[in-house]
Amino acid sequence: MTLSSAERSALLNTLMRRFVKNPHRHAGVSWGEVEARLTRHPDKCWSLHEMERTAGEPDMVGIDPGSGAFTFVDCAKESPSGRRSLCYDQVALESRKANRPSGSAVTMAAVMRVDLLSEAQYRVQQLGEFDTKTSSWLQTPPAIRALGGAIFGDFRFGTVFVYHNGAESYYAARGFRAMLKL
Repeated sequence: MTLSSAERSALLNTLMRRFVKNPHRHAGVSWGEVEARLTRHPDKCWSLHEMERTAGEPDMVGIDPGSGAFTFVDCAKESPSGRRSLCYDQVALESRKANRPSGSAVTMAAVMRVDLLSEAQYRVQQLGEFDTKTSSWLQTPPAIRALGGAIFGDFRFGTVFVYHNGAESYYAARGFRAMLKL
């Protein structure tokens, strides 16, 4: 879970270009601050690399007021293409008797060492309009999950919608968006 120097350099260049191109996502923060933080946390660089590799287009979108952590979120226009056709979690995956997907959103996020967005985090779409043609699994409250369901969101008609589905369902246009704090 470490990057080669070439992978790290390529990642930093990609993140820098995206950072400079989208200043509205991180007003008041300089690229130098972000790069210094990334340099101190190579394990987080690996997670960001995984977000990028799976087409999430991560960008720094703010600073957590409580901890001071820099927050990175997938900013790809649609749900990351490298993280689609997944059911919600491992329990849902194991419950499928036929036509199993390749994996689950919760498991993939854990391997990547990132978090799925919560409903509240997903509803904040001031950074752009995301998932206008796709949808993304969201952190599901335990009470809903205990009943076999899971929630997902999308953006249609100028509005964020949050829906429910059986956690074992999966669709070619549904993936998950990730968040990483460092």
